[in-house]
Amino acid sequence: MDSRILSAEHARESGVDRPWEQTNEDWWDWYLSLADARDGAPTELVAVDPPDAVALPTLDELRDELATPYELGSEAVERFERDGYVKLRDVLSPGALAAGRTEVLRLAAAGDGPGRSGFLSMDLMWRSGSQVLELFALSPRIGRIAADLLQVADVRLYHDNVLSKEPGCGRTPWHFDAHHFPIASRDVVTSWVPLQAIPAPMGPLAFAAGKDVWKTAEAVDFSSTDDSYDRGVAEAFRAADVQVDDSPFALGEISFHHSWCFHYARANATTQPRMVHASTYFADDARLVDEPTMVSGDWQRFMPGARPGAVIDTPLNPIVSR
Repeated sequence: MDSRILSAEHARESGVDRPWEQTNEDWWDWYLSLADARDGAPTELVAVDPPDAVALPTLDELRDELATPYELGSEAVERFERDGYVKLRDVLSPGALAAGRTEVLRLAAAGDGPGRSGFLSMDLMWRSGSQVLELFALSPRIGRIAADLLQVADVRLYHDNVLSKEPGCGRTPWHFDAHHFPIASRDVVTSWVPLQAIPAPMGPLAFAAGKDVWKTAEAVDFSSTDDSYDRGVAEAFRAADVQVDDSPFALGEISFHHSWCFHYARANATTQPRMVHASTYFADDARLVDEPTMVSGDWQRFMPGARPGAVIDTPLNPIVSR
């Protein structure tokens, strides 16, 4: 599947044909600056309560839960194949989610905080020393779901990260992950695990439904300097009457979206942070693209020693589906 929007020529035209040389938070500050300025940060916040306090599982209990297979079912696989994403209920217990959120709050308090955009991103959490978040990232339960949705034998971890939209943080622009991940494969999927319920005002991840809906926006030129891409994609989807699923996430509900699935998120207009643990997986025979760009961010941290055009097999990309 060749596409102009992923070509080396288009990267040059868009001004992204160079490596990213700043920090990860700088990358997010830059990327959120590309969101439609008409849909900016909220002026008033909706008061919501923090998640209910629940008993935290022991490490062994959490390990068992995250290793227990989930009954996926053929209908979910068919929905993923048709729509490019799927939302699954009751994948994780309130206790497991509370354990993850507790760790995220601890690590966030010890860090430098969110960037100017109000978006906090922490990568490679399974290497942070947190045993809880290591169990999340290397979970055979979640990894097996990813492999079964892609209909491949096994998947490797690209990287995991915590994505926290602080209260008042603005819109995440329309994008698709194949534009970001320097992986030369169609078999790439991201799990998106909210660490609390996400009501509509908190800005749930929203998906453009349809396996080939990316073609609708193929003619929209990417811009690294303004919000024209976000606006252009939205206008193309409206003109084509593309169905957008921006429904809330119930507690324990998680999503999986294909790397070619367009998605975005509105601002967090609540008084609580929207905390998510996300992991990206790829089929274990995938290769690194020939020409990574600045849109791929700090990819060398996630695949140290991987060579352009070669099969990805580094110590930081373990098989996680068994």
